[in-house]
Amino acid sequence: MAADFVLALDQGTTSSRAIVFDRHGRVVAAAQREYPQGYPVPGHVTHDPEDIWDSQLGVAREVLEAVPGGVAAIAALGIANQRETTIVWDRASGEPVAPAIVWQSRITAGACTALRKAGHEDRVRSLTGLPLDAYFSGPKIAHILDETPGLRDRAEAGELAFGTVDSFLVWRLTGGRVHVTDVSNASRTLLFDIRKGRWDPWLCELMRVPLALLPEVRPSSALLAESDPGLLGASLPISGIGGDQMAATFGQACLTPGMAKNTYGTGAFALLNTGTAPVASGHGLLSTVLWQLGDEGETVYALEGAVFVAGAAVRWLRDGLKAIASSEDVERLASAGDRDAGVVVVPAFVGLGAPHWDPDARGAILGLTFGTGVEDIALATVDAMAYQVTDVLASMALDASGEIGALRVDGGAAVNDALLQFQADILRVPVERPKVTETTALGAAFLAGLASGFWSSTDELAATWQLDRRFEPKMERAQRDRALERWHRAVERSKGWAAG
Repeated sequence: MAADFVLALDQGTTSSRAIVFDRHGRVVAAAQREYPQGYPVPGHVTHDPEDIWDSQLGVAREVLEAVPGGVAAIAALGIANQRETTIVWDRASGEPVAPAIVWQSRITAGACTALRKAGHEDRVRSLTGLPLDAYFSGPKIAHILDETPGLRDRAEAGELAFGTVDSFLVWRLTGGRVHVTDVSNASRTLLFDIRKGRWDPWLCELMRVPLALLPEVRPSSALLAESDPGLLGASLPISGIGGDQMAATFGQACLTPGMAKNTYGTGAFALLNTGTAPVASGHGLLSTVLWQLGDEGETVYALEGAVFVAGAAVRWLRDGLKAIASSEDVERLASAGDRDAGVVVVPAFVGLGAPHWDPDARGAILGLTFGTGVEDIALATVDAMAYQVTDVLASMALDASGEIGALRVDGGAAVNDALLQFQADILRVPVERPKVTETTALGAAFLAGLASGFWSSTDELAATWQLDRRFEPKMERAQRDRALERWHRAVERSKGWAAG
């Protein structure tokens, strides 16, 4: 049986997906399962790691049953994962020792504030490209070790393992034989020197994370492990790993410096390829690793702006306000809204990310009158995605000292034509949607297929990218400027709310 396909595991914040792609980057089969999030206290978000594993293994098995030729037709397996979400498990049993702390959680905001007040921010940022923020994994690890008596001693004795979700999945897929992560995920921990490409002892000591916990750091595209044949019906080479936003950038074929993409998912994540040298941000963005292709490949970097809440605000309309029955209904409801009504929603449910980095900001609805309807709130919620991305891209252009020619987009909300047109209008840059919008999974497949020889080169990968629709700016500049000014006034009113 010819190996005609690549399997991608796309482990996200609210669901796990498995997608099989052919040589043209087309979807052959796909499966998806949602799983629950926990909210133990305000601002804290958790997962049960077993829910992550069960849902991901389940969809992998499901999709392999739907593929012509089954597992024998799979050339390689790639993994894309929600980043920063932190899991600690027992090396002997493979069992998690605590709930996973999700990237959205603000439970470690106090610890990060203490480190900033102690004067560590500048050195941490110079080594990692990241601010001292609860978003990242290092403080989350320390929180897990401190919450349960005895865990820190066990960690220092080498009995426990830490991983972001990719590392946990590889551990489980290999029956506990392989403990690895890739450079892109390592760069999101506050423990990794992005220039030297290694765990940094000073950072680990500062974050109080024992080095014995940490996985081996490998390239994003290389033969990393072989899966246990009993899990998927055969042993598959695991040859690609990428943090979800890095994988999406690869799947969007943003392979040369100056190319940018945004993913509208639970959050929104804009990345700009800056080439083989990290660019320090002076405007609230992250300098991060995109990928390394092969053991001898150069590390490629990006500027990133992370918006904590994008599609998650639509779920709030569905589950909190009960305004819609399903997330897909939001475009219809929002189309009945009136932007001239002046309603603004700032979805700072867990604080504000780039470029503001305010953990004490909280969500706000401004401009309410007796004439305001739920459709106006729905429209303002959708518009907030575009406003937040615009703030990030404006900062990105300043840091990169140049205008961005076009923005490639993907993610669940990228099917919303009205959102993408408003994004182009408010950004004043063309927005490009590809025919295959499953670019996170496609990027994981590209990384795996490139290492396995399924695809021969990055040029071949770039040739598979096809445009579905290009949205050109249409809004008059004066109207756009008024809308942005109103948005920025609303953001300022949301800041610092939880601080009193």
